[in-house]
Amino acid sequence: MLVRKNFSEADEVHSVPHGRLEIAHLPGQTLARAVLEPGWRWSQDMKAMAGTESCQILHTACVISGRMHVRMDDGTETDLAPGDAHFIGAGHDAWVVGDEPLIVLDIIGADTLAEVTAGTEASTASATA
Repeated sequence: MLVRKNFSEADEVHSVPHGRLEIAHLPGQTLARAVLEPGWRWSQDMKAMAGTESCQILHTACVISGRMHVRMDDGTETDLAPGDAHFIGAGHDAWVVGDEPLIVLDIIGADTLAEVTAGTEASTASATA
């Protein structure tokens, strides 16, 4: 089997404050490309939709462009830059650093997808397989 998809024709696009999530469903896996504008911060833009004090989603991802700062609930924090592959556990805040949009490619499971996109506006596009 060979499947190719392009995020310019994502299966789903979810609008979030200061950005969007582009979703590509592949056999056995879902990928999300987050495009977040300067000024985006989870605790300001997503907290109300999530209904939690901090982000409870697990992220296995890679920064494509831009920069992000992550602060875990336990106080551990780091900056992430282009090329940084990372795992972020449940219980964190994150925000875009600088004036450049942040693009992150996140590998997510189907169960997590529902949590990530809850409360967002979605549009769908038919992607070519």
